[in-house]
Amino acid sequence: MPLIALTGGIASGKSTIARRLAERGAVVVDADQIVRDVQAPGTPVLAAIAKHFGADVIAADGALDRAALGAKVFADAEQLAQLNAIVHPAVRAESQRRFDAAMSADPTTVVVYDVPLLVEARVDDPWDLIVVAHAPGDERRRRLVELRGMAEDAAQARIDAQVSDERRLAVADVVIDTAGTLAQTLSQTDDLWERIATS
Repeated sequence: MPLIALTGGIASGKSTIARRLAERGAVVVDADQIVRDVQAPGTPVLAAIAKHFGADVIAADGALDRAALGAKVFADAEQLAQLNAIVHPAVRAESQRRFDAAMSADPTTVVVYDVPLLVEARVDDPWDLIVVAHAPGDERRRRLVELRGMAEDAAQARIDAQVSDERRLAVADVVIDTAGTLAQTLSQTDDLWERIATS
C-alpha cells in the first residue's frame, strides 16, 4: 500500500489534486477533517483546549469557536505550540487508524494523506512519496482575494503565517505546478497516478 503525503500552501490547488486522486481510486485521508473530528464536542481534545485556553473558546452550542481560538494563537508562537501539543498527538493517532483501516480493507489501495502542515508536523513520517502542490505566492494571494473574498492584507497574512515555499519544495518528491490551467493541473495529477499505479 503506497502511503502518499500531499501538501501545499493555502490556495495552492491541493484540494483539486486530492479530488482527482480520489476519482482515480485513491483513499484520501483529510487532515483538516481529522482535526475537526478530534475537536468535536465531547472529545478529550476539546476539553483540553477549553481547560488551557478558557471557556470563551467554546461556542454556545458546545462546539469549538475557531475564530476565538485563532485570535489567541494566531500571533502567539507559544500559545500555538501549546495548541499543537494538545491536537497533534490525537490527529496522528486518528490518521494512523484511518490508514490502517484503508489498508485492511484493500492492501493494494493507494492512501493519500491531504495534510497542509506536513513540513511543520509530519515530514519525518515514513511516506512513500511526498507530493507538493505549488503556485507562486502572488497567484495564491490572487485566488484568496478573487475566489474566497479575502482582503489583500488578510490573504497575505495567511500566506505569511505558513511555512515558506522553499521549505515545502525542499521535501518534495513530486511537485505539481498548479499555476497554470485546471486542465494542466489535472494532467500532471493523472501522470502522477500512472506513476503510482505502475510502480
